[in-house]
Amino acid sequence: MTQPTTTPSVNALAAPLVGRLIREAAQQRLGVARLDNGATLVDAGIHHPGGLEAGRLIAEICLGGLGQVGFAPNPHSERWPLSVHVHTVNPVLACLGSQYAGWSLSHGEGKGAFQALGSGPGRALALKEPLFQELGYEDRAEQACLVLEVDKAPPLPLVERIARDCGVAPEALTLILTPTTSLAGAVQVCARVLEVALHKLHELGFPLEDVVDGAGSAPVSPPAPDFIQAMGRTNDAILFAGQVQLYVSGEEAAARALAERLPSSASRDYGRPFAKVFKAYHYDFFQIDPMLFSPAQVIVTALGTGRSFHAGRMDSDLLEASFGGL
Repeated sequence: MTQPTTTPSVNALAAPLVGRLIREAAQQRLGVARLDNGATLVDAGIHHPGGLEAGRLIAEICLGGLGQVGFAPNPHSERWPLSVHVHTVNPVLACLGSQYAGWSLSHGEGKGAFQALGSGPGRALALKEPLFQELGYEDRAEQACLVLEVDKAPPLPLVERIARDCGVAPEALTLILTPTTSLAGAVQVCARVLEVALHKLHELGFPLEDVVDGAGSAPVSPPAPDFIQAMGRTNDAILFAGQVQLYVSGEEAAARALAERLPSSASRDYGRPFAKVFKAYHYDFFQIDPMLFSPAQVIVTALGTGRSFHAGRMDSDLLEASFGGL
């Protein structure tokens, strides 16, 4: 007899991974602090160095326990051979419902203001983004976790607001801090290669319900002490050398059209390292073509016919300009 399926809880699935990260803090070179209100902060690159493995674990937490992240050699680059590989059993929920950095968080004004984008399973408890109405997903859990790409700890009033919005007690909230300039931060951003594809797919209007499965890989960018350069390198890892394969249902023509429009090279802003593009727009993200944020190379397989459509290209010269540049 077939048992009815239930929607998984991304926070419940991620909770054991969060627990492992905290238990292994010493060996992973992480800092763990308990705030006055009981919330837990994990420092993965601010005052504690963290590392590649910490970034891998954090990437799996970001996927809400619905994906696997691992390291493997990159056969396409002798210069930058270390790649991060991502697969999830539920690409839409794992990538858009959990991993996507879509929750805008802020506290204070002026130079002392704190701003961050929250990613990870806690988003599905707070439901602050219209995206969750489209996904038709609402999580229920007693524990919550968010990942923040920041280089300083969030103020206590913001932590308390996050807990309230997630509907959990502060002592049941874990915030993981991953500066982009750190090793862990670089890994967890490069591990968003599949999520970036799903986000662009959504922006292009492709039906999310037709996405059946998917996997992706990207080289691990070398971190840099300068935030803009570090951010640029993590983006370039995906834009110039990220690879994604999606398995979709629906019409073959829709799969072909998706493959043609999905790669980063289809954007008007493609052709320079991201840090230079960002500078050219006076550091205004909203001026950058949103279609730029996507993998370099894609394969879209139409499950109804078995045909696969390839598009995009790897660009080792642009990758070298980014990773090897001073």
